[in-house]
Amino acid sequence: MDTWVIVFLFVGVHVSCALAYDDGSGYSAFEDDEDSYARRYKGTPWCAPVKVKNGHVSCQTPRGEYYKNVMGTRCKIGCKKGYEVVGHPEIICMANKRWSGNYACREIRCPKLTMPANGGYKCSDGSYFNSRCEFFCSPGYQLKGDRMVMCMSNKAWTGRHTSCVDVEPPTIKCPSVKEKTAEPGKLTARVHWDTPEGRDTADGTLTDVLLKGRSPGSDFPEGDHRIQYTVYDRAGNKGTCRFSVKVRVRRCGRLSPPDNGYMKCDGDGDNYGATCEFSCMGGYELQGSTARVCQYGMTWVGSEASCSPMNINVGVRTAASFLDQFYEKRRLIFLSAPTAAHHHYRTQMEILQQAQCGIDLRHVSIVELVGVYPAQIGRIGHRLIHPGLALQLRLLLQISHNSYNMVLVDKHGTDKERYTFPVTAAELFTLIDSFPLRQEEMKLQQEAGQTCS
Repeated sequence: MDTWVIVFLFVGVHVSCALAYDDGSGYSAFEDDEDSYARRYKGTPWCAPVKVKNGHVSCQTPRGEYYKNVMGTRCKIGCKKGYEVVGHPEIICMANKRWSGNYACREIRCPKLTMPANGGYKCSDGSYFNSRCEFFCSPGYQLKGDRMVMCMSNKAWTGRHTSCVDVEPPTIKCPSVKEKTAEPGKLTARVHWDTPEGRDTADGTLTDVLLKGRSPGSDFPEGDHRIQYTVYDRAGNKGTCRFSVKVRVRRCGRLSPPDNGYMKCDGDGDNYGATCEFSCMGGYELQGSTARVCQYGMTWVGSEASCSPMNINVGVRTAASFLDQFYEKRRLIFLSAPTAAHHHYRTQMEILQQAQCGIDLRHVSIVELVGVYPAQIGRIGHRLIHPGLALQLRLLLQISHNSYNMVLVDKHGTDKERYTFPVTAAELFTLIDSFPLRQEEMKLQQEAGQTCS
């Protein structure tokens, strides 16, 4: 009894050592010969047996074992005719007692056939291998191409593309010519019509209606517009009809801006409902209508506008009345000096005279105040200012008569800048061009092409 126990323990120790050095491949550090390997695995399948429906398998074991599913066995999957391998064509029995991949044999299938327009097809076995499909056409259509096709092993159908042909185009009738007049203040007219209906002579079915041009209910600009409708039947034949849409804009004829003035019109400038507004350059006063409107009868309401030079009244009693004449019309430069021989006065006058075009372009009038009361004189252009009015202007603008001064006043009567020494025309013009009102003037002058050469 004791001897059997000793043997059992010895064997137990031996097995546990062998397993400790087993790397999972079936090879042991204590049993490295082929016979030992066969004794351990023969009759001991490792993975589940390989079974392939509609196919076959070819396996190779690592050492030629009896069973074809021991660890390390490689199996190649094949399918019978009409079937293809899905998954892995080659699998290996792994240490986790599982095959390395999935596999199956699936029946070969061709792409689904395209249903011919105005026809169809019938197949013996759907889209599967060796299935035969026969095409047919609806009454009134002719078969074009192969009548019979078959699904081949390369997943392709035999034969050419098959279609059913309808050679007679559909018919369509368009509406009559449309004419529309634009509403006041608009350059477009909204035009409506009923969408024409087509009819197919074969089976009465239309697959598409295409419109070339603007759709009904759209705003059409002035002029003639070609509209085209095209209808298609199920066979691809087309029928077309065309008609015109004419939009008329009532016009009064274009006006011209007055000499020495500007004109700004809305709309297109002379269309029914358009308004044109007129204004004059600085130093000119508007005569006639400030705005004119184009009427339905294609005539302008109001009288012709013109711009006349300002009539400056130097006989007013107060300095405020004098300045009011220039409100929103002209900017003023006041030049003041104790004598006409003053060096700064003579230098500044020479600078301004040489820049006369830029002065006029910026709507500037120059007022000279020379001398000491009561011997002082005033002048604007070629018109003299009474000494009393000249004195009031100096007092109102707080200009000393004992020294040279130049004061720039904008079109709203605001004192913008004062100089006690001569400045260049460029410096003066840069300041004036920065005024907001001057920015608007420059846009109008640019549009009118008014520049200094």
